[in-house]
Amino acid sequence: MLEDLTLKIDKALKKVTGQGRLTEQNISDTMRELRIILLDADVNYKVAKSFIDDVKEKALGQEVLASVSPGQLITKILYDELTRLMGGTSSELTLNPTGPTIILMVGLQGSGKTTFSGKLAKYLKDKNRKVLLTAADVYRPAAREQLKTLGKQIDVPVFSIDDNNDAVEIAKKSVEYATENGLNTVIIDTAGRLHVDEELMDEVKRIKEAINPTEILFVVDSMTGQDAVNSAKAFHEAVEFHGVVLTKLDGDSRGGSALSIKAVVDVPIKFTSFGEKLDSIEIFHPDRLASRILGKGDVISLVEKAQAHIDEKEAEDLEKKLLSNKFDFEDFLKQIKMIKRMGSLKSLLGMVPGLGANIKNLDVDDKQLVKVESIIQSMTKEERTNPKILNGSRRMRIARGSGNSIQDVNRLIKQFKEMGKMMKMFKSNKNMKRLMKKKKRR
Repeated sequence: MLEDLTLKIDKALKKVTGQGRLTEQNISDTMRELRIILLDADVNYKVAKSFIDDVKEKALGQEVLASVSPGQLITKILYDELTRLMGGTSSELTLNPTGPTIILMVGLQGSGKTTFSGKLAKYLKDKNRKVLLTAADVYRPAAREQLKTLGKQIDVPVFSIDDNNDAVEIAKKSVEYATENGLNTVIIDTAGRLHVDEELMDEVKRIKEAINPTEILFVVDSMTGQDAVNSAKAFHEAVEFHGVVLTKLDGDSRGGSALSIKAVVDVPIKFTSFGEKLDSIEIFHPDRLASRILGKGDVISLVEKAQAHIDEKEAEDLEKKLLSNKFDFEDFLKQIKMIKRMGSLKSLLGMVPGLGANIKNLDVDDKQLVKVESIIQSMTKEERTNPKILNGSRRMRIARGSGNSIQDVNRLIKQFKEMGKMMKMFKSNKNMKRLMKKKKRR
């Protein structure tokens, strides 16, 4: 996500980083480059101009301390201004303390409304909300079926009247159904169009008037750049939505919509969504995305993912085995499953400081984890716990059983041995020992 933007900003800042001090000339040169970078990323022209003017004004008024380089100072100003541009702080959903919370999803066709409705239902169910999904897209039968499938996967009921083509009536009846059945959250998936039109807007307005939603979320494909901002303006003028959802942030997103939309419609981005997994939904944190754009990673989100998806006791057991050099393929398999629960490898690596831009052209394929799993699962229990017995004939059998080549099996075993050697080095390192003792005392 946004790797191109990160690389270009980093390149522009390197020119001022080598300067002894900030001057009006080198600030102007850097700002000129940054403006071009933002416009290339499909950031709204007025937003880009205002942003650059603000950064330039703050940079010109700053004294450079002896302990701070010009590059560090400009980066800090950029971070603060990017955070402010995208909303400053995170903004969560408004949930009714009494009566049903009604969330109306709006947006263009293909923006990912239906998939996001399922993700949001799971997110709220995990927070102990009693959720009902409503299929109010009366023009696309596939949308109804998709919502029913998603509902089954997460064990959430789906309200649908398949022989009724009145979206307003379906929405009203779904709220009545939720009230009668003790469900406190209704998520209504509405129809989209290939472009903004009067018929679509009229239907959305009538649904809003009929059900008085607690939250209206505008769902937008982040890869559409300026088109996303234009459609946001049109929808906001029609229904005054309360929050934006940026979908497909794992795609080839240039960043224009993320950086422009809040400034143009003055509505917070509340969620981001990426991938097909139903737990791939995150509250939007402007400061964290600003940090990633500037190549500083997002350690907080990485830690939160680890806390949410990794069992602490299991992690401690693995740590002990690693440091005592008793780590085997059985443990390796558990570790892979932990990582898979956290999300895609590329998205996780993008959160590591300094790696974001460097993984743009890196072939980080989650299928490699599947390959490793299949190889380990083709081993016997004895082979997993005692890798030393893996001779040529055993390796050949494992390759055939897992559908991989003998080279794949040999490569994995070699990597596993290298990891064992590295653990021995850690174990013998006095500083590492002291660090581990200090950690245990805490």
